[in-house]
Amino acid sequence: MLLRQLEPRSARTTAEVIKFALWPFAVMTVLNRVFIKAVNGFITDDFKPVYAAALDFVNRRPVYTANYDLVDPHYLYYPSGTLLIAPVAYLHPEEARWFFIALNAVAILAAWYLLLRLFRFTLSSVVAPVLLFAMFMSETVTNTLVFTNINGCVLLAELIFIHLLLKRRDLWAGAALGLSLAVKPTLAPLLLIALARGQWKVFLTALGVPVALTAIAWPLSKDPEKFFTRTAKYVFEARDYFNSSVPGNGEYYGLQPWLIWTIRVGMGVLVLISLWLLYRYYRQDELFFVCTASGVLLTAEFLLSSLGQMYYSMMLFPFLMTVVLRNSVLRNWPAWLAVFGFMSYDKWLSDRWQHIGRDVEYLRITFGWGLLLIVVFCVLGDRYLAAKRDGRLEFGIDPVWIKPVPSSDATAAARVGSPSSTNGSATTVGKPISVEG
Repeated sequence: MLLRQLEPRSARTTAEVIKFALWPFAVMTVLNRVFIKAVNGFITDDFKPVYAAALDFVNRRPVYTANYDLVDPHYLYYPSGTLLIAPVAYLHPEEARWFFIALNAVAILAAWYLLLRLFRFTLSSVVAPVLLFAMFMSETVTNTLVFTNINGCVLLAELIFIHLLLKRRDLWAGAALGLSLAVKPTLAPLLLIALARGQWKVFLTALGVPVALTAIAWPLSKDPEKFFTRTAKYVFEARDYFNSSVPGNGEYYGLQPWLIWTIRVGMGVLVLISLWLLYRYYRQDELFFVCTASGVLLTAEFLLSSLGQMYYSMMLFPFLMTVVLRNSVLRNWPAWLAVFGFMSYDKWLSDRWQHIGRDVEYLRITFGWGLLLIVVFCVLGDRYLAAKRDGRLEFGIDPVWIKPVPSSDATAAARVGSPSSTNGSATTVGKPISVEG
């Protein structure tokens, strides 16, 4: 009887086969990334300047003293962020680093669970091990833990914000976003989502939290004004190292400023058109709209702003998860070629073809973000043109195999009975596909 209880269960469905195969891979990958790769560390150490800043803050020494002529990681958090990370200074440096690794690992795991629930999946679904394995196999999660930075906590703040935003709990959604903005501005474009949805209360806490924390941190800091007079200038300049944005790679490869600006403006136009189409035809489909629009905004930020680093791509997980929705813009191979460019942990540096390998390694992130924005524009643009050609724009732009056009009698009845029948696609379009085990 005891041996019978210990006997592994045999899978009876394809979903169970996948779950039984992937759960061990997912769990062991998490353990490897957290306890081996992260603890081993790397030559790039994002935590060292953070710990030094916390130590200086606690001891009332100047914080913003970095030499920006060097290529070592610099401390770039706001004074409010310094206040939040200050407690790590009371730990031994090694213990503090381990704590930061654990904090981000727990935050990423919590974000993984919230991402499952956002798309109505459970821990028993086949999606759970697939998503966990994919996240911890990616460059963005791996290097966030290895370099030991705060991005895992920022991802968790993003998922909490999206959950609360969709539930219309505006003040709490803004508070979650505000805590991340108090440290770094990565998620600032998400305020446009709240603006588009008319959720004005989000702004009260999203802006109020960092302002309040700054007011607390200011008298406790030795040189808080130096962030605005010295560090901010460096942040808004495009550096030519460890920078995958268009300005950064443009500087590295010596492109003329006019060409860099042409690329930025051109891609910006594509982004604006994509956002307009999303707002005009999909804002009623809340899950699809919020996750897709946030992905477009954040990808544009990484690609077109002064600084874009590969592990920022972690914030795109909610967008990539929309692939389970029937009307997703990511159900095509070019989209996932783009994702491979900025998510893969593979290195393309070649001993045999050094010049080509270096270019592929340095440009694959930039091209990946750019291709993803182009794919979104092309999919939405094609849907719009097809709907316009078929005379069905009043019913939205989803393909007819996703959302059939009502018959003429049903259309007339809908127009009489519902004045909002032309406001875009129905809210039920974004129901996830069923992949429960």
